[in-house]
Amino acid sequence: MPAGKRLILMGPPGGGKGTQAKRLQERFGIVQLSTGDMLRAAVIAKTDVGMKAKAIMDAGKLVSDELIIAMIEQRIDSADCNNGFILDGFPRTVPQAKALDGLLVSKGIALDKVIEVTVPDAMLIERITGRFTCKKCGEGYHDKFKQPGRAGICDVCSGTEFTRRADDNEDTVVARLQAYHAQTAPLMPFYKQRGLLEVIDGNRPMDDVTNDIERVL
Repeated sequence: MPAGKRLILMGPPGGGKGTQAKRLQERFGIVQLSTGDMLRAAVIAKTDVGMKAKAIMDAGKLVSDELIIAMIEQRIDSADCNNGFILDGFPRTVPQAKALDGLLVSKGIALDKVIEVTVPDAMLIERITGRFTCKKCGEGYHDKFKQPGRAGICDVCSGTEFTRRADDNEDTVVARLQAYHAQTAPLMPFYKQRGLLEVIDGNRPMDDVTNDIERVL
C-alpha cells in the first residue's frame, strides 16, 4: 500500500475492526487513531483538550464533538501521522463526519478510503456473549470458537479461574448494535456518494478480511 494513506475504518462492536486497524498499522506504518485511546492519552498528558475532556467526563457528561475534533487535530499534527493514519471508530454520526471534513480540508488533507467491516448481528452476538478470559493472565477464550486445551485450565498459565465481562450479555450487546446501526447507517450514503466507501465482509477468517482490505487500498 502506498505511503500517506488516510483511512476511516468502521464496523460494529465485536466485528474485528480494531484487529484489522492494528494489522494495517503494523504492516504499513500508518498510525491507528482510536478516539478512546486519544482521549485517555490526552487526559494523562494533561493537555488543554485532555483537561477539558476530563472535567466533562468527571461531571458524568459526554465529550462534545468539537472537543473530539480538537483532539484529533492535535493528534494528526504529530510527526508520526505524516505517513498517514487510520481513524478507528470515528466518525459515528453525519455531524461528526462533516466536522471531520472541515478539519481535513483546512489542513489540505483528503481521505483515501472509508472501509466498513460488516458482520451479521447474530454472529456478533454469538462472538461477544461467548467470550471469557483467564482471571490470572487475561488469556482470551470463547465458548464455541476457542476452548482451553484442557477443560477448566488456562493454556498459558494453568490458571483455573475464568471471568466474563458484565456487559458481554445479550441484552447489552443487542442495545449496542441497535445504537451502532442507528448512528452509522446515514454515514454509508454520505461517503458512498463521494466514492470513498468500501464494504468488506468481516464474517470470514481474519487473514481473508485483511487481504480484502489491502486489495481495495
